[in-house]
Amino acid sequence: MRLSTRARYGMRAMLALALAQGQGPVLAREIAQQQGVPISYLEQLLALLGKAKLVTSTRGARGGYVLARAAAQITVLEVISALEGRLDLAECGSGVHCSKQAQACALQEVWAQASQALARAFQGVTLAALAERQRAREAEALASYSI
Repeated sequence: MRLSTRARYGMRAMLALALAQGQGPVLAREIAQQQGVPISYLEQLLALLGKAKLVTSTRGARGGYVLARAAAQITVLEVISALEGRLDLAECGSGVHCSKQAQACALQEVWAQASQALARAFQGVTLAALAERQRAREAEALASYSI
């Protein structure tokens, strides 16, 4: 399984907003430029994140985007779910797509367990924790830089 560009770019935008939290709104074009994401695509992602009440936007000269809640209250799972929908590695075997084969049901248990483990991992990481990791990496890079 691979996360789509929607999830990857959306997470990068949310991390940028988490790093800027408390400094006022950030323009979409600044995030796009900083993250190397096409502005039109980023605006679509920010609209989805706004619908999910994860970001808010302000118009005007001092406008831009901010996190709708504290970074410590937003998890990676929330962001990915807002952008990708339900996090399932395979469709449920008990619904329309059920093959009615015993081995498909046994496999479905494995897919469900893996999906749950992934969801727990994403639920356990907040934007604040990611921002802290990013700041530590940037400080480490600066400290090891030599001319």
